[in-house]
Amino acid sequence: MRHRLLRRAMPLPPPPSPPPAPRTPGVAGARLFSSLPPPPPLQSRREVHVWYLLPDELNDASQLKMYMDLLSPSERKTALSMNGEKLQKGAVLSRALVRTTLSRYTDCKVDPRSFEFKKNKFGKPEILWQSDDNRMEWPLHFNISHTTSLIACGITMDAPIGIDIEEKKRKTVKNILSLARRYFTPSEVDYLTKISDPDAQQKEFIKLWTLKEAYVKALGRGFAGAPFNKFSIILAANNRIQISVAPKVFKDSDSSYDCLSENWQFSLAELNSSHYMAVCVEDDLRSSDSGNGRLPLGLKVWKTVPFLEDMLVSGTEAVKLIS
Repeated sequence: MRHRLLRRAMPLPPPPSPPPAPRTPGVAGARLFSSLPPPPPLQSRREVHVWYLLPDELNDASQLKMYMDLLSPSERKTALSMNGEKLQKGAVLSRALVRTTLSRYTDCKVDPRSFEFKKNKFGKPEILWQSDDNRMEWPLHFNISHTTSLIACGITMDAPIGIDIEEKKRKTVKNILSLARRYFTPSEVDYLTKISDPDAQQKEFIKLWTLKEAYVKALGRGFAGAPFNKFSIILAANNRIQISVAPKVFKDSDSSYDCLSENWQFSLAELNSSHYMAVCVEDDLRSSDSGNGRLPLGLKVWKTVPFLEDMLVSGTEAVKLIS
């Protein structure tokens, strides 16, 4: 059963011998990749573009094989090692979304199959540009997040980014406050304790969790490298999101404090009416207004079926900005 998805929907093509270097498309491939229309350019460090897809809407076998063909051999191996068809499909779509999205921001000058990636010591993936590659004026940054029902990829230019999505109706095994006391700061626990309605309390918990995940992913550390109880997320009354780093205890040798800072900007939204989406980007101190000293992030969101359909959904019911 492990490779059932591969046999039924996404048969691998015979491995090339020797493998092409670099992986460049033929005529048909070039036409296909040119069908990825380039988005409006990212004008500044405070702009964020998000592309998302819904796995349940992508079930055509030939289409899934097309996405599988975009992956590197190691990505294919990782995807097929997942337990069950649903997870395998999600892994394939995640990598295909990353590759096709990045290609758009090179005006399709870079074949989606040609991207190479590296990971930092905490496992965050980054683009591996060759030393003689002069095709990009500014370095692209990306981050991916997925649930079983939605996959999203965030893109910025020359600014670290973290993105997280969580289902609004996500069920927790343990009591909300028990989880909060284990993972959150005392101020966040107090905030949740004051919410008497259980449904509202759970929603606020998921919002905080989503924002915290986006922050540690933007740092490039992940949960293990930047524990949630070392910083607080404050959902202010004016719809602003603030971060407060807990003071380091004297002689505390915990190095996770060293990476924490408060110069980050957030955006929190409802996505597709079913998920919370949080985006975190390093603050561009050059972008400020005279009143509040900081301009909000410029967020644009597209729903996509790569190669087939793109829809700008910012400003529609599909994207409801919370703060």
